Amino acid sequence: MLRYTLMRLGIFAGCLVVVWGLVYSGLAPRGLGSSNGLWVVLLALLLSAPISFVVLRKERDRASVQIVQRVDRMKANLEANRSQEDAADDTSRAQGQTS
Repeated sequence: MLRYTLMRLGIFAGCLVVVWGLVYSGLAPRGLGSSNGLWVVLLALLLSAPISFVVLRKERDRASVQIVQRVDRMKANLEANRSQEDAADDTSRAQGQTS
């Protein structure tokens, strides 16, 4: 998951550099007044999202498999804890009735 995040940030950083170069060379329009920095970041986000979607497909699939495995493990642990608590509760109730 960390690898996917770092790769996504890398693509964004690359797009940010390219957009910054295009805006300051005059090939892309500048923002209004002091909003130029925000304009560059928004354009970089707009470009990096579809690039990340296409380029990082395999990495995203690997990350989702890891997440599903973690969730399944957590569910199994919760179910094991729940059954232990039920067994302990049943035992204490049975002991309370025989006394």
